[in-house]
Amino acid sequence: MAQPPNASPLRDTEMSGFVATENGARCREFYEGKLRFNVVSDDPMAMVMLDASGRRIRVQKLKKHAPQMFTVMGWTTRDIEASVTRLAEAGVTCEQFQFPGQDARGITTFPDGARVAWFKDPDGNILSLDQAPLSGGRRE
Repeated sequence: MAQPPNASPLRDTEMSGFVATENGARCREFYEGKLRFNVVSDDPMAMVMLDASGRRIRVQKLKKHAPQMFTVMGWTTRDIEASVTRLAEAGVTCEQFQFPGQDARGITTFPDGARVAWFKDPDGNILSLDQAPLSGGRRE
């Protein structure tokens, strides 16, 4: 079957996420121990794991790492309250950025109804959970 002329050249691929660490053992303890991701390989250069949805994440092991001041990787959830509760039960605390609309648990609700919570890995990489706004009684 012929592909439409505007089909993406990446149409048959799957995205992988990337983060960096200075301490592979500490990083593995967080992602495998707290987030319960499955490590599929771990060598001196990188660790590769599968997240809860089976997506690949590659942790690059660096001698020096400066975390970015923005979200580097995130997950979408249908129930951010339940997801933040499970993170807390695993020992992961959401960040308080003092944004308007941010509650005591770290969940920010934006004017359009979208909700986001941020948390950090041991290297200071900012990770997030987001929930789309309600639209016609359904989550998008």
